[in-house]
Amino acid sequence: MSKSLLIVSRQPPWSGPSAREALDIALAGGAFDLPIGMLFLDDGVLQLVGSQQPGTLQQKDLSANLQALPLFGVEALYASTRSLQERGLDGQALALAIETLDDAALTALIDRYDQVITL
Repeated sequence: MSKSLLIVSRQPPWSGPSAREALDIALAGGAFDLPIGMLFLDDGVLQLVGSQQPGTLQQKDLSANLQALPLFGVEALYASTRSLQERGLDGQALALAIETLDDAALTALIDRYDQVITL
């Protein structure tokens, strides 16, 4: 039986390789039918904002990887309500359908997974 894996992405999309690495891990695990969830926390919620222009920073666009998550079986997508609010973001206006969770629900979510990776 496969162990479940929660990937916690805490970095903004263009500050380094962490955001892309978190997505790559999720996509690879999904390709092997592992039970995977992905949580966007702190500045990681900025990855969910649509209409980003990574070309101005000479970076590759992460939106295609984000949109591919459900296609690879990674459908358990979450974001911290507090992280969204602190950054002035509305959960309804994000580029990806996610479930928003308050702090108590985040703790329960983390407890449900066998393994947790934070990037």
